[in-house]
Amino acid sequence: MSSRSVVIKILIVLTGVGLSVRLFYIQLLDSDYERAAENNIVQKIIEYPYRGLLTDRNDSLLVYNTPVFDLMVIPNQVRIPDTTRFLQLLQISDTLFLERMNKAKHFSYKLASVLVNQLPNEHLAQIQGELIDYEGFFVQPRTVREYSYSGLAHTLGYVGEISLQDLKRDTTGYYRGGDYLGRSGIEQAYENDLRGERGVSYRMVDAQRVAKGKFREGTFDTLPEPGKDVQLTIDIELQQYAEKLMDGKVGSVVALDPKTGEILALVSGPDYDPSLLSGKKLSTNYKPLEEDSLKPLFNRALQAMYPPGSMFKTVQSLIALQQGIVTPTQKIFCEGDLIGDLAPPGKYDIKRGITYSSNNFFFIVFRRTMLQQKDPNMYLDSRIGLANWRDYVTQFGLGNRLGVDLPNEASGHVPTVDYYDKIYGIRRWKFSNIYSLSIGQGELLVSPLQMANLGALLGNRGHYFTPHLVKRIGNETSIEAERQDVEIDSVYFDSVLEGMEQVVTIGSGRRAYVNDLQICGKTSTVENPGYDHSGFLAFAPKDDPKIAIAVYVENAGWGGRAAAATAGLIIEKYLKGEVSRKYMEAYVLKGDFHD
Repeated sequence: MSSRSVVIKILIVLTGVGLSVRLFYIQLLDSDYERAAENNIVQKIIEYPYRGLLTDRNDSLLVYNTPVFDLMVIPNQVRIPDTTRFLQLLQISDTLFLERMNKAKHFSYKLASVLVNQLPNEHLAQIQGELIDYEGFFVQPRTVREYSYSGLAHTLGYVGEISLQDLKRDTTGYYRGGDYLGRSGIEQAYENDLRGERGVSYRMVDAQRVAKGKFREGTFDTLPEPGKDVQLTIDIELQQYAEKLMDGKVGSVVALDPKTGEILALVSGPDYDPSLLSGKKLSTNYKPLEEDSLKPLFNRALQAMYPPGSMFKTVQSLIALQQGIVTPTQKIFCEGDLIGDLAPPGKYDIKRGITYSSNNFFFIVFRRTMLQQKDPNMYLDSRIGLANWRDYVTQFGLGNRLGVDLPNEASGHVPTVDYYDKIYGIRRWKFSNIYSLSIGQGELLVSPLQMANLGALLGNRGHYFTPHLVKRIGNETSIEAERQDVEIDSVYFDSVLEGMEQVVTIGSGRRAYVNDLQICGKTSTVENPGYDHSGFLAFAPKDDPKIAIAVYVENAGWGGRAAAATAGLIIEKYLKGEVSRKYMEAYVLKGDFHD
């Protein structure tokens, strides 16, 4: 009995010593239990940064941030004493509540998920006092975009919640489920600059989840870094005026500065109010906009493609002059109906051919361009001519994306030898199959942006700068665009520009005429089933261009009506600050172009 008593005492002592050692280790050496205890009273809060502001070229504020709040839930901490009242506070149905709770549980029982996103400040203020009665919930601040103007939606773009596909494509590891990012326009193109860097803070809370202060005096907190402000090249006053003229119409306007490539105005009609896709309104309004038959989400200025029509005759002229097909003063007698022509028969040179837009003249010029007798076989000669011609055309910024700093730019189409081989067969096509290219029809396709850029190139007499919409990011100096030159001698531009000036003074573009301004322009009546599209490109002033512009108005008929009148008004507004021709403004606003 004595030995058994000793053994029991020894076991008791050893057990006590073991427990003491373990308690000492837990309390003083091992921080795991300390962290576990802290996790019950410490909340980790993601601090989302303010997204960068957007301003116009004159520092007018276009896009800013307004605070909203996400109600977060930690499923394993949820205690709801009165479900009916809780749903009333949040203004959601029981079905939606269960759906979101199940989604949160599927994500994690221990980590926070969004239960109700983007509660307005006023709503939160009304219910915050009662929320403390419901355990497992806390509020996380966010921001949504607000807009100073109701237009410019296609340029600005919108911000939306990140999708699962976007998360999978994110190689940086920056984004998480529930984050927001730019979905279109500048918001998408400059996402990395605008988004900033998130921070994190830890706060102490009591059993009712009421905040009691910073955890360990904020030692582990990191501050969010706001996104960079972005200054656009847009002139908001000119933009609003162009939008006013295009109201109720389908088409586009692109105006830019030929000296820099800075886009001054970019309109796609029909447009939509960008606030319709801000915050919680996105989920309600996106589908109706997407299903609208007029396609208001489609950016016609960058994505629509049309045959260039007679505007392309300026390019045909310069290619023929450079190749020695014609000289600036050489006259060609045109009569008959080679391709269909409203110009009277007679002698035409480059200047007169552009002024009166003679289809027959450019048919003859293009035929000479294609058939230069470099091969006795007409089929092979046409192949050689088309390949050389296309090399020149693409230098004018056609057939390829210009590289504007917005997503989804269209490249247009300039047909190749291979393209016609696939249609007709190798050595089975010649000039007679492709002559419609001579007047900018057929398989040629261009975007309004490309035509505005062509206007800049003509005004600069042989070069352009890559069109762009961002002037400055943060505190950086102004962005300089890359210069692109065409292999056309500058001397050949004179006769083309003289013809373009006469288009406005005595030709089909007279509705663009403005007193005391030398405007060079070219109309296009773009063939289309039903009513044709009205097109016009121009730049001004002739010898010191400050603005180049392209206007398309769909189903409006002749280019000399809707498009020329609209372009002339916008040019006058930009260069003179006001519009004197109120009768022309009333004509455009009325929108009846078929009389």
